[in-house]
Amino acid sequence: MKVDVYTTQGEKSGSIELAESVFGVPFNEALVHQAMVRQLANRRQGTADSLRRGEVNGSTRKLSAQKHTGRARRGDRRSPLLKGGGVAFGPHPRSYRQDMPKKMRRLALRCVLSAKARDGEIKILDKIELSGPRTQEMLGILIALGVDTSTLIATVEADGNMLISARNLEDVKTIPANLLNVADLLSYKALIMTKDAVHKVEELWGQKSVKKATASGS
Repeated sequence: MKVDVYTTQGEKSGSIELAESVFGVPFNEALVHQAMVRQLANRRQGTADSLRRGEVNGSTRKLSAQKHTGRARRGDRRSPLLKGGGVAFGPHPRSYRQDMPKKMRRLALRCVLSAKARDGEIKILDKIELSGPRTQEMLGILIALGVDTSTLIATVEADGNMLISARNLEDVKTIPANLLNVADLLSYKALIMTKDAVHKVEELWGQKSVKKATASGS
């Protein structure tokens, strides 16, 4: 798949051939959904906790006689029926972590990248060089490219100037290419990548890496 390459001024500077093994994969909705649910589940801390009946401070004396008082048979003050009592079925610390085979995770990522490429939601830049941490300069790049929606900017490695320049822009996030993930790709409409970032992605998740992993596993 061949796509145009732009400068930061929005002018075409050439084209690049995207690897079919990364950007030409059929979309697998079930696999992508599983990868998304797994990633969101693994973000959860699972630290919510509530006091059980036996953990609440208070007397265990029965509040009133069982019969002949006309009052409810509630037991002690730690009963879940009373204010300040224990919680019957409340949350307790647990792990929400889900596992997923590496091959499935990588295929899900390629599926989302391929979908963005087919829908024309990927823009490739020759390179991004900022004179300093300037939000206005980053905004000018997005305007020049005609991007007016939520945007994920992927570079070959972390860039301090770009991070500071983009963090004050609404719905704009920067990320190193090796940290691209399904949740971020689905959360942002447009994907801007530098040529070096494209090569990095193809190196990490392309056909060569798949063959290498298969050979090492055999």
